[in-house]
Amino acid sequence: MSGRGRLALCAFAATLMAAGSMLPLVEPAGWILQAAFLLAVQSGMGALARRVPMPRMLIVAAQTLVTLVLLTVVFARTQALAGVLPGPEAVQRLAALLTSGAEDVARYAVPAPVTDGIRLILIGGVLLVGLAVDALAVTFRSAAPAGLPLLALYSVAAGLSEGGADWLWFLLAAGGYLLLLLAEGRDRLSQWGRVFSGAPSRPGGPAVGAALSHGRPTAPVRTGRRIGAFALGISLVVPAALPALDSGLLAGTGGTNGKGSGGGTISAVNPLVSLRDNLNQPENREVMSYRTNSGDPQGFYLRILALDQFNGSEWRPSTRRLKDVPKRLPTPDGLGPDVLATEIRTNISASRSYQQTYLPLPYPATEVRIGGRWRYEPMGRTLVGDRGETTRGAQYQVSSLVVQPTADQLAAAGTAPAALQREYTSVPDSLPKVVRETADRVTKGAANNYERAVKLQNFFASEGGFIYDTSVNSGTGSAAIGRFLKEKRGFCVHFSFTMAAMARTLGIPARVAVGFTPGTAQSNGSVSVGLRDAHAWPELYFEGVGWTRFEPTPTRGTAPSYTQSDAPAGGTSDPAQPEKGASAAPTVAPSVSDSCPAQMRKQGECGSSAAPGVAAPTDSGTPTGTVLGLVLAALVVLALPLLPMLWRVRTRRRRLSFSAGRTPADATARTLAAWQEVIDTAWDHGIEPDDSQTPRKAAARVVRLGQLGPDEAAAVHRVAGAVEQVLYAPEPRSGTGLAEDVEMVRAGLRTSAGRFARIRAVAAPRSAIRVIWAASDRWAAFTGRWAARWGRDRWTGWLRRPSRQQG
Repeated sequence: MSGRGRLALCAFAATLMAAGSMLPLVEPAGWILQAAFLLAVQSGMGALARRVPMPRMLIVAAQTLVTLVLLTVVFARTQALAGVLPGPEAVQRLAALLTSGAEDVARYAVPAPVTDGIRLILIGGVLLVGLAVDALAVTFRSAAPAGLPLLALYSVAAGLSEGGADWLWFLLAAGGYLLLLLAEGRDRLSQWGRVFSGAPSRPGGPAVGAALSHGRPTAPVRTGRRIGAFALGISLVVPAALPALDSGLLAGTGGTNGKGSGGGTISAVNPLVSLRDNLNQPENREVMSYRTNSGDPQGFYLRILALDQFNGSEWRPSTRRLKDVPKRLPTPDGLGPDVLATEIRTNISASRSYQQTYLPLPYPATEVRIGGRWRYEPMGRTLVGDRGETTRGAQYQVSSLVVQPTADQLAAAGTAPAALQREYTSVPDSLPKVVRETADRVTKGAANNYERAVKLQNFFASEGGFIYDTSVNSGTGSAAIGRFLKEKRGFCVHFSFTMAAMARTLGIPARVAVGFTPGTAQSNGSVSVGLRDAHAWPELYFEGVGWTRFEPTPTRGTAPSYTQSDAPAGGTSDPAQPEKGASAAPTVAPSVSDSCPAQMRKQGECGSSAAPGVAAPTDSGTPTGTVLGLVLAALVVLALPLLPMLWRVRTRRRRLSFSAGRTPADATARTLAAWQEVIDTAWDHGIEPDDSQTPRKAAARVVRLGQLGPDEAAAVHRVAGAVEQVLYAPEPRSGTGLAEDVEMVRAGLRTSAGRFARIRAVAAPRSAIRVIWAASDRWAAFTGRWAARWGRDRWTGWLRRPSRQQG
């Protein structure tokens, strides 16, 4: 094999070895084989082109064209000209996939499922890095700069992985780069024959000028080692400097980081972030409305998701595998045949101003009829939007069970399965001792877990002297729980998290649900749910009944009947049929008949509306390609072109999750951060900022140029008004619901923008230039100090930002 051939082979291997560091971020990994094959075709095209006497740039252009054709064949074959050539429709298809892939990257947690969009980003990124490495190292014969794209792969993987990339991937990436340097060194040395070191390696050795390179390393080898050592050092330093993105592949606020069995959960905006703001809204804006035939309207809670992992600093949902939504959802975990369970139906219509990736559902839902792209998480029994799907304007119908256990059934509950018991009774070492001590004291004398749970609920709701107060900081960690028990003042977050933590210390499996209380009945028969109905409550597990709601928060919601001493032992009569709402047509299937035995209801033999049986799994399991992909240790992506998008997502997350704090300065910083996000979002969609305008005029300009609708325009002006309040009012007051207003503005700008503008805003945001401006400011400060010391000022002021774009 020729020197160039060996170098090309090493470039191919180095790309795959470096890309291996991204492997833990996605699952399954069967796409790696496809990426490796396409990369081999791309490298082969380069080898063939180099055999023909043609300019180097034409070689790179030929490889680029082949790469585009390969991507078209794989991802847009039906839209391509003759099934191969990338015509206009094929380009639109690829652009749409890139857009959805970018949204999926920002949504899914590690390890993320390989959607079509993510697969295009992965394979396209590998081909892009492979093209750069092949062009630099082989076509232009400069292997050292080829380490930059290789380093980008490892650095991005290390920044996104929990705790940094594994050492094995680091060794693979470093080994691939050193292999490339060694191959280039051998290729260069082979063109000159044997290299002279210029001096004897030891006394009595060959004369000067005659010593061959059999002694100490020659200059090229020493240089290669130095470059390799420098590259390894950079690869260690850069990941440490990257922001920790928690668990999400680009985790947004409230991402997840638990370990699951594979797949991924969607890291939607955590409802806890804005829950206190929603409760403090001056106007109870409607989130959704519904009609239901439930006979217990006060117990009709709408549940968004369950937070089941407590790491000491926060409660968060675990990472679990998502599946296709089955026609009938499986039987709820732990629900026995002897417990009365009546199926009801509900029509729900979400407001267009309400955007949440998780779908609010009554618990436990048994069937969901909704359009769009949704996925199912079995453990939490939640539906999660896929590929950008949200609740905005959603209309859907839900069948669910009203589970009515008796006190005797709860008291007689058996031991939970070992795996569930272990997972849901885990508490961090940082949990203060006062939590366990208080739980033991409050439940002293209780004969079983049910009595302990009721004592805990009553302790918080009525007997412990706790006060409901939404002005308290909404911390959820161990320190916040200890402070809450001492000060006895807080809102639903504190009550639910503290009760769940105390239940776990008593050996009762517990988690926290987040959603909405039943809402307010309207004169037309519907029920309106507003922002101030946002709520959190604990769910405790009892074998034979399943996950059971408790209500420890005073003045909020209603305590379940099975926790009250005078609770009736019987069930309720069949509820009336719900009125037909605008959200969906009600099902024609009859309700569960009281005459149907409980055992038959459990087995699904009472008609289509009976309690569901266990549905066959829809997940096909881990494909064999995953195993082969791991053995081949190949691939992945996200190179330098994606860094602006990474920075933008991280910046948006930081601004919208800014702590409200207690001081006026904190409120001002939070408001200004939200306004900065509005300005940058508009800039990303083509509306350049103008510092010469007041916030009010700037808001009007964004509304006019962005062609925003009435709701979005009102959101822009609310944020601008909050800015004027904190900057100019005699007594500054911070606005509430700013994060939701910013998200509404962002959605409105995306809706009114064209396809290319939306892609540009996500993949190449204009506001990312602020990174260069910040670097310019630091450089100017440095050169200013240098000039003051040495009298040199010729470099001062380079790359200064335009005066009208400082905002």
